[in-house]
Amino acid sequence: MASFWSKLPKPFFVMAPMADVTDAAFRALVAARGAPDVFWTEFVSADGLYHTREIKKVPDEENPLMRDLKKSPAERPIVAQVFSSDPDMIAYAAALIEKLGFDGIDINMGCPDASVEKQGCGSAMIRTPEIAQAVIHAAKRASGLPVSVKTRVGYHKETLDEWLPTLLKAAPAAITLHLRTRKDLSLVPADWNLMKKAVEIRDAVDPEVLLIGNGDVSDLEDAKAKVAASGCDGAMLGRALFGNPWVFAGRKADDVPREEKFSALMELAYAFEKLSPPKNFSILKKHIKAFVIGFEGAAPLRAQLMEAENAAELAGVYIDFYRALL
Repeated sequence: MASFWSKLPKPFFVMAPMADVTDAAFRALVAARGAPDVFWTEFVSADGLYHTREIKKVPDEENPLMRDLKKSPAERPIVAQVFSSDPDMIAYAAALIEKLGFDGIDINMGCPDASVEKQGCGSAMIRTPEIAQAVIHAAKRASGLPVSVKTRVGYHKETLDEWLPTLLKAAPAAITLHLRTRKDLSLVPADWNLMKKAVEIRDAVDPEVLLIGNGDVSDLEDAKAKVAASGCDGAMLGRALFGNPWVFAGRKADDVPREEKFSALMELAYAFEKLSPPKNFSILKKHIKAFVIGFEGAAPLRAQLMEAENAAELAGVYIDFYRALL
């Protein structure tokens, strides 16, 4: 049976998985304002999913990690991203994700976080290609879902000639390339010229695998230009979403009225509070910084909003600000 990947328009534009950003509340906000072609969850520890239920004997509904696997009918197709260097853990997660009704599973092989790498996961997998192949195969065997991978172009340096064929030979449905190395983090510009090289390698090894470019995509117009210039199949937008849940509808943050931005922020805040179990409200500070910017009085308003401890306080601060303008 053909997966959703084969049915996507080309080029296509997808949501990046970002920890403490692309949670259920934020994805709902984006879905209501112009959905991407594919949604992505935050990444979830496959080991944590397994150990909480099978070792600690805690039912899924009491596992805090399960909140990161919540979704709504408006988020389709949606891919659940997981990480592990253990094929058995990935297999467990893949079967669970299929049971939960997701459309695909994505394996994170690009996160540079030290705590993730210490487990042999994320970017560390670039250094263990045999394990990378093993976890892809395990996910494919454990479920009927299409398996994709998100990774970088190398660890200390660009190694696409070795790393990309390794992944392609495991035949994932799609590969997202963050066009920086692990060493680069996000400190240097993403090198979209490398995507041209990646496309050539893909075409030679397995032209059926979709390639998605990621890194420094500022908006939908920029995404279309980068895809056209590089020849890849689609682009992933990440930081472009901050303060702009309208990005997939083609709107730019500077063109959205202040009142509309604050309405979106409040919608996000109230939805965020409904997450069960709830996350710390301080996580919303990154969204406050992104939404409340670019107008007279933004800085002092932003400072006050950052002190809010719940959605009601957030609304109160803005109401007082707005009244002062009358």
